[in-house]
Amino acid sequence: MLRSPALAGCRRAHPCRPSGTTARGGGGWGGTTARGRRGVVRWGRAGLGLVVGGAVVVPLAGAGRPQVPAPVPVVSAPPSAATLGPTYTAHRANAAEAARMADAYGDRKRAAAERALAGRQLLHFDGRGSGLVTEVLGDLAGADRVAVLVPGSDTGLDTYGRFRAAALALHGRLDRAAPAETRTAVVAWLGYRTPGTFSATVATTDRAEEAAPGLRALVRDLRAVAGPRSRVSLLCHSYGSVVCARAAAGLDVDDIALLGSPGTGADTAAALHTRARIWAARGAADWVENVPHLSADVFGTTVGFGTDPVSPDFGARVFSAGAGGHSDYFAPGSASLANLTRIVLGETRAVTS
Repeated sequence: MLRSPALAGCRRAHPCRPSGTTARGGGGWGGTTARGRRGVVRWGRAGLGLVVGGAVVVPLAGAGRPQVPAPVPVVSAPPSAATLGPTYTAHRANAAEAARMADAYGDRKRAAAERALAGRQLLHFDGRGSGLVTEVLGDLAGADRVAVLVPGSDTGLDTYGRFRAAALALHGRLDRAAPAETRTAVVAWLGYRTPGTFSATVATTDRAEEAAPGLRALVRDLRAVAGPRSRVSLLCHSYGSVVCARAAAGLDVDDIALLGSPGTGADTAAALHTRARIWAARGAADWVENVPHLSADVFGTTVGFGTDPVSPDFGARVFSAGAGGHSDYFAPGSASLANLTRIVLGETRAVTS
């Protein structure tokens, strides 16, 4: 899920906060006492067990719910600088058709979201189910610096506006901060079926494993369009950091930033087997701080994501995200947005810790 103007992995702070803790700032579980913090950890471990138990015993709620009708996605050749225009046009037409179908079905919210997308630069669109979309902000073919945003849980077409707000905030900051000779583009990649915040899948790497090939394919496409000399950065929020970690090996990117990450499924940054610089940040009021950093094999499924990415043991380059919560990494004026801009532009010495 995303909350404007930033990516989010929790619908709002209060329902996610167990009793005995106090809120701080705009996030969730910040500001606990030592006793309350111990309670949060106990709650988190118990909650993890309940999630796993539900995955094994209880069928997923709503599995048989009817889906909003949508056309089959456009099948096109991998994009290049020469074919980028026709690629955008084909996916815009598909989004417009999806909007007409959703409108006829009576889902006005979905229709409005798809109608808006029909006027944008789309590398991919699939209106089926919760929906998939890859949108480009800026001139991708001429970009020297490309940032790819990878969202966390509860992100789909119905909540896409909040995800896009994060991409817009970054794009605006890049435009203002980039040197005159540097051209930038931002790619909002909703390229996988994100897990629900309150679901069994959010505690396992399964969705990330499924998503990784698609993220690798996207980076290959971006290199084909923007050229091998462009600098590509992945900015991965919450569960999206698990996706980036699973895709990292051999990925042709320069930087991978893990934002509000529950863990990656790897013990160390080196275990990601990538040439990219690995960055990590957590806002002072981000409730993810209190998620237990555990990993266990339960009935053949790996549950939990292991080492905390901002801990010294993980070995990432930790940078400041300021006082924000889980939804605030792309908030205008924030320390995290300033540092992410520096990472994308390659101004790594200016990144603050």
